[in-house]
This record gives sequence, structure tokens and C-alpha cells, in this order.
Amino acid sequence: MPDRGTQILRAAARLIARRGVRGLRVEEVAAEAGVSTALIYYHFKNRSGLLRHTLEFINKRAVRYTDAALDTTADPRTQLAEMLLLELQDTPEVRENSAAWGELRASAVFDADLGAQVAVATRDWADDVAHLVRRAQEAGLAAPDVAPDAAAERLTALTEALSERWLNGIAPLERAQELLRGAIDRELGPLERSV
Repeated sequence: MPDRGTQILRAAARLIARRGVRGLRVEEVAAEAGVSTALIYYHFKNRSGLLRHTLEFINKRAVRYTDAALDTTADPRTQLAEMLLLELQDTPEVRENSAAWGELRASAVFDADLGAQVAVATRDWADDVAHLVRRAQEAGLAAPDVAPDAAAERLTALTEALSERWLNGIAPLERAQELLRGAIDRELGPLERSV
């Protein structure tokens, strides 16, 4: 049984994924979580605190399922591809996480504190991807002239965009995955050239 704070964050993530951030009310989160509004205020102080903690919660959840790619004995290029492709899986948790992330990212445009938090989370993700690009270069599995930081920024931005297209029904999941695989090959260079 999750603790009350986690229960509230799960409820907030569900509601944000379904209805967005703009109309999110603490009372709705309380009802969804089956707790009192006073408990939410006790744990998170205010709506902004709830949003900040919800962003941390979905970020940690994403790290948990994408880090599975790093627990393999696969080479760094394969780990990179698997890590990004795990953001495009048709599971309830990934769908909810991706939708909530998109909503929070969009709301960050109007909320400087949330924007700063989104920027840090995005930078951390890009740093993880850049690290794998460097490891792939060291292993001879990526072209030596690839700029790891720039490649990571492009790949993470594309992953977010493809996730939105898939969630919105614009692109089927298989097509989004295919496009991402192609982008990874373009960014890192074909294996024949880099080995």
C-alpha cells in the first residue's frame, strides 16, 4: 500500500494526464486520491507545491522504466535506443506519464518555477543520453564527429514530439518507434561507417 503522499501524487498525475494542469483543483485531486484537501495542503503546502512534486514523481517513474535499458549487457548504442524507445510503450503507466509530462511542460511556459524544474529534468535526461552517445563513440559504435550534447538534445526533443503525436493519434506507435530508430541511426551514424 503506497503512503498517502504517493497516493496523492498518483492521483494528481492521473488527473493531469486526463485533463491538463490549467483546470486542476486540489479538491479534485483529493477526491481522486480518496483523501482530504487538508492532507494535500499538509504534504505539499499549496497547488504549486503539488505540481512541483507531481513533476518529480512522474520524472522518477520515467527514470525507473527507462533505466531498465541500462541494466542490460547490451552495447551503449543499443542501450541508448532502448532507453529512448521505452518512452514509446503502450502501457498505462507510460501513456499516463507521457501525457502528464506534456501537460506540465506546456504549463511551464506560464509558471517560471515549474519551467525551471522542467528545464532541470530535461537537461538531466539529455545528459544521460549524451553520456551513452560518448560511450558508443568510445566503443566505435558511433561516428567520432558526432557532438554528443547536441545529438542528445535533438533525440530527447524528438522523443517528446513523437510521444505527443502517438498519444494524440497522429502517428501509430509503430511509426513513432520507426522514426525514432531512424533518427538514432542518423545521429550516431550508420554502424558500417563508425565501426
